[in-house]
Amino acid sequence: MSINAISPVASAAAPQRAGPVAAKAELTREQVAQLDKLKQRDTEVRQHELAHLSAAGGLATSGPSYTYQRGPNGVNYAVGGEVNIDTSPGATPEETIAKARTMQAAALAPAEPSSQDRAVAAQARQLEQRARAELERAYTTSPTRGEIDTYA
Repeated sequence: MSINAISPVASAAAPQRAGPVAAKAELTREQVAQLDKLKQRDTEVRQHELAHLSAAGGLATSGPSYTYQRGPNGVNYAVGGEVNIDTSPGATPEETIAKARTMQAAALAPAEPSSQDRAVAAQARQLEQRARAELERAYTTSPTRGEIDTYA
């Protein structure tokens, strides 16, 4: 499962250059406005994905990957992205609960989670609920659950 968003993520990485770059003086007003929007979107997307990555901790199976749009200046700008995370259950219900909480935190880490982010968080909540139910079943069927033996 990936935490996917056409979301923000600011990174030290600059937009990727692709081909010849037009001088700013050669751009029309519309192109300059488009370029400003693309630069802003690139920053937002990179910040968003880095928030996911930071909160995912050891569950991240990759760094952020981005989709790009080429600007009128010949530079590619990030307009979407995703971070892949491990969403498999843990070896025990307790481990699964801990993983599910981390998944939820990673999915909801950005200031403005996308609908995909919210869906991942909901799936993680369901995983946590199943693990809690499994723990409860194990506890209630245990022959010694909560019994205290006293010897006189």
